[in-house]
Amino acid sequence: TFLFNAHILQGNASLLLRRVKVQDKGRYKCYTSTKKAMIQSVTMEMGEGVVSCSSLNIYPSPSLTWSTDPASSLGSLPNITTTTADHRGLFSVHSSLLIGSNLSSDHAYFCSVAAADRSQVWTASWKNQEDMTAVEGHPLAIPCVAPHPLLNFSLTWAFSSSTSSEPGAVLLRYDSRSRGSSGLWEGQAELEPDRAVEGDGSLWLRSPDSLEHSGLYVCTFSALHSKHTVRTRLNVTTAPQSESRGRQGCAGCCCDGYSSMESFECPQLTANRFGLKCLLNDSM
Repeated sequence: TFLFNAHILQGNASLLLRRVKVQDKGRYKCYTSTKKAMIQSVTMEMGEGVVSCSSLNIYPSPSLTWSTDPASSLGSLPNITTTTADHRGLFSVHSSLLIGSNLSSDHAYFCSVAAADRSQVWTASWKNQEDMTAVEGHPLAIPCVAPHPLLNFSLTWAFSSSTSSEPGAVLLRYDSRSRGSSGLWEGQAELEPDRAVEGDGSLWLRSPDSLEHSGLYVCTFSALHSKHTVRTRLNVTTAPQSESRGRQGCAGCCCDGYSSMESFECPQLTANRFGLKCLLNDSM
């Protein structure tokens, strides 16, 4: 007997009988079975004018679809999608979405990869927010909100300095189950705990510095079968000369000629969180 091993992956399990004899007469039954290879992850990247999405080593062959928020018509989402199989019969799918001029920069792009029987659907999203500019010493929030309610998620903020070619370092981690966070910028950057657990992972910078805090900020939500990334570039400029003596810098120290500090309401915030201002000495 002989099996066509090279053709089994294509579904050909035929049996070849050599030197057939009368005793070989009878009914032959062929049994085959397959084992699913589940979706493990979905990876997204964004380049100049294109967004790519891929998922590897899946069986049976999966499907991939694109969408945006705000919603776009299917005709405005031209993409090139290819599915390939390796020598083990596992499928990998890759798709590139061309970003047309009719889609503004505030769109979030969603890529969904589904198993053939729809028992699994993984979704990833990517959004490049408009660049932000801040004045040195003035507190601000870099927005990052989950696109839909998430359960048992983790959140990371990574930062790449404008003056460095090194890859981004994780500056803050948050876990919704423990509601705990840890970070490299202790006392300089934090989340709003009550909002973070609801999916608002906006990062508050107490007193941004033009050299230390200018750069690319990447916020990533990770949950079961989903991953969502938001990228924001921040440019922190030095304070105008007119503010050098009485800066509302929230830096925790008084300027020359000023004797005390008092809380004030920062216009970017919803409450008196970090704001400090120097008051003129009455005797001056």
